[in-house]
Amino acid sequence: MGKWWKDVVGYQIYPSVFNDSNNDGHGDINGISDKLEYLKDLGIGLIWVGPIYRSPKVDNGYDVSDFYNIDESYGTLDDVKNMLAKAKSLGIRVIFDLVLNHTSSKHEWFIDACNNVDSKYRDYYIFKDPNDEGGRPNNWKGFFEESVWTYVPKINKYYMHIFSKEMPDLNWDNKELRQEMYKVARYWLDMGVDGFRLDAIAHLAKDKTFRDSKAYKDDLVYDPSKFSNRKELFKYLKEFKKEVLDHYDCVTIGEVGGCATTDEALKYSNYKTGYFNMVFNFDTCWENGAYGSIDKSDSEIKTNVYNLKLLFEKWYKDIDEKAWLPLYWLNHDHPRVVSQYGDIYYRKESAKMLGLTLLFMYGTPFIYQGEEIGMSNVNHKSLDMFKDVNAVNIINEYKDKYTEKEILRFLNRASRDNARSLMQWSSNQVNHGDFYLNENYKVVNVEDNLKDKDSILNFYKKIIDLRNNEYHDEAVYGKFKLIYRKNKDVFAYQKIKDKKIMVISNFRDYIVNFRDYVSENKIIMHNYKDVMVVNNKLVLRPFECYLIEII
Repeated sequence: MGKWWKDVVGYQIYPSVFNDSNNDGHGDINGISDKLEYLKDLGIGLIWVGPIYRSPKVDNGYDVSDFYNIDESYGTLDDVKNMLAKAKSLGIRVIFDLVLNHTSSKHEWFIDACNNVDSKYRDYYIFKDPNDEGGRPNNWKGFFEESVWTYVPKINKYYMHIFSKEMPDLNWDNKELRQEMYKVARYWLDMGVDGFRLDAIAHLAKDKTFRDSKAYKDDLVYDPSKFSNRKELFKYLKEFKKEVLDHYDCVTIGEVGGCATTDEALKYSNYKTGYFNMVFNFDTCWENGAYGSIDKSDSEIKTNVYNLKLLFEKWYKDIDEKAWLPLYWLNHDHPRVVSQYGDIYYRKESAKMLGLTLLFMYGTPFIYQGEEIGMSNVNHKSLDMFKDVNAVNIINEYKDKYTEKEILRFLNRASRDNARSLMQWSSNQVNHGDFYLNENYKVVNVEDNLKDKDSILNFYKKIIDLRNNEYHDEAVYGKFKLIYRKNKDVFAYQKIKDKKIMVISNFRDYIVNFRDYVSENKIIMHNYKDVMVVNNKLVLRPFECYLIEII
């Protein structure tokens, strides 16, 4: 089967806030179809569409109540089929989110398990009796700042959920449950989907002793070793690959955010014995200190450029020729990259720099919707404006420890809501629904970017075209080498194949004197109008970047 997924540029669509085709205040499948020509013109060859299955949307659709039907807010199955056909006609592949770790608490399996004493679906989930004191089975805390256990009085049992209580975890030890989930995957592949981003795939196996975590002495303990990257998981993945994935020319990208090492990543995706084509790990998403920064002022947040580039280097060195890598600055679970590693006061310069730095590194890059026009973090004025379930839990946990101003500052910096504001299409955009439209949409939008020859969007088009065509082999398959690696302000690297190219990116909002200037080299792309050289040193202005062919 082909390796088409190595050669494309990917684009993530978060469907509820991407494009609303019928003005009902909610993004939809036809809205995606309407923008496929836009994505083709941008140079995109693969789109990852977030969950569109039937759902109560406690967690934006990752709480699935019916895996075989589309939520009515997105449209119909016929809309999906038409979208897939149109994408295919334009040469764009489409992958869907596949949620295998949990269902919604409104799924018919879970409802039956909680109400029918003889339900076969009881073993599709993880139910446990109360402990000897009548309380929770153990002290585990999940990803959403709460116990992984919720009590069901009617059956006098607790069920496990590592995310919100409306998302009960599935019991992958149950063979019948596994077969049900394989049927789901086949259903969408047979419809024409080109593969999956496998949500929370690292968490399918749990520590079935269910003993308390001893990692800390707190009442609740966040200990991912109890439900992440456990050895039992790989038995399930081997079966899934053999029974489903090996029979399709599809691409699979595992979300293994809890995977701390490259060795663990290779278990999932190495060429010889891996189960997926690549994995997302998120190591490179938090090097500006926003994560866990509630005690810090904005002035204390600064990108650790040295650590950032060493992380990219480590993943490349450890995995090159053993597995394939995806590239990304963010997804729907992260703050906007212009607000993270760039600067909204240098929006054009920093957005262009970030795009250039990413797109010529290695692997398969993924652009998150709006990244190509420099969309930035939200600026909520009050805590009740946050809708993400994780943000709500953080507010509840911190409200007695911090002031509202401190919590608001932190969430505006680090909340998942930042990536989930409406895609900004025009300065005349009207928001009919409940989703947040960033207040800067009148000056940051696709329509105005298309008219401006010097826009972020048109810069993205040019660099994607260079990656797809003239410098494709260097960008995708060239050997990656950091240069001036000890420099704490500049991210610079070479890519060598038939040609030798170099990327130089200043990650600072101040001038950096970089290196001896070699005038014979060819400047391919540059985000300033002129070259600044002083005493034969290349002077990098705020967020200045170069793509250079070394002659």
